[in-house]
Amino acid sequence: MVRDGYYYGFMLLGAAVLVGWLTTPVWAAIPMLLACFFLWFFRDPERAIPSGPGVIVAPADGKVTAIMPATWNGKGYLRISIFLNVFDVHVNRTPIGGKVACVTYKKGQFLVASKEDASAANEQNVITVDGVIEGQPTRVVFKQIAGLIARRLLCYVQAGSVVETGQRIGMMKFGSRMDVILGPEWEVLVKAGQRVTGGSGILARFKGAA
Repeated sequence: MVRDGYYYGFMLLGAAVLVGWLTTPVWAAIPMLLACFFLWFFRDPERAIPSGPGVIVAPADGKVTAIMPATWNGKGYLRISIFLNVFDVHVNRTPIGGKVACVTYKKGQFLVASKEDASAANEQNVITVDGVIEGQPTRVVFKQIAGLIARRLLCYVQAGSVVETGQRIGMMKFGSRMDVILGPEWEVLVKAGQRVTGGSGILARFKGAA
């Protein structure tokens, strides 16, 4: 479990005890239920990371809402968008191993994360990872994007950090979105509408991989 879960959970459990003592046990049920929700929401299950060559794993649990062309730094790419509802695991993982080239925070709005405009307009952390696949350098960009309810993005890595595929790199609180931006060297293996599992679900495979 993410540490914040204990903070919210135990705080609400304490509130439940206090409310039950000052009033009646019936009213204590509300903070007790909220405590159970927070302890469940901040769960952080272990995941089996795929060992196959040249794979991009999902950076988060959720539903693939869009796979579409995108422009990044004046070049053509493909963007895969994943929407997380409040019932999904919100721990984020890196889709590829390598070295973090940069982490860029961008202020923005808090539109509903499933909306197309949220990709560019919402508050976000843009994380760039440089890796080597089959002896060839490759770069993958992915974004933690805030939503209507999610107002806090946590990122545990910084420029220069070395990461492994599927490694935990952060968390988004209470519903949000992840965008993964891939170059033409990747073959996308998922479809819009499909649900994916962070760290273990494969989004794409390197075209030159065996």
